[in-house]
Amino acid sequence: MKYEKAQSVLPECIIQEIQKYTDGGYIYIPRKNENKKSWGENTETKKYLYIRNKEIFNKYCTGISVKSLSKQYYLTENSIRRIIRKQKKHG
Repeated sequence: MKYEKAQSVLPECIIQEIQKYTDGGYIYIPRKNENKKSWGENTETKKYLYIRNKEIFNKYCTGISVKSLSKQYYLTENSIRRIIRKQKKHG
């Protein structure tokens, strides 16, 4: 997200109206619902986590302990258990 000067994108009358509510402050204008993107849509993060979680589950199925996986992936044991539960559920 980048900042834009209000004077560059808004008419003066709208700027004056906004100044009644916040004078000199920062304001966030949310995207329209139809333009919103889901988490991870702009990056490879979602794909990376999917692959990582499958890998964790597969290693668990071969007998690697939750404690060992926790150390290997730098996650808490609870996080590893949550990943395993979700993988069991969604296969």
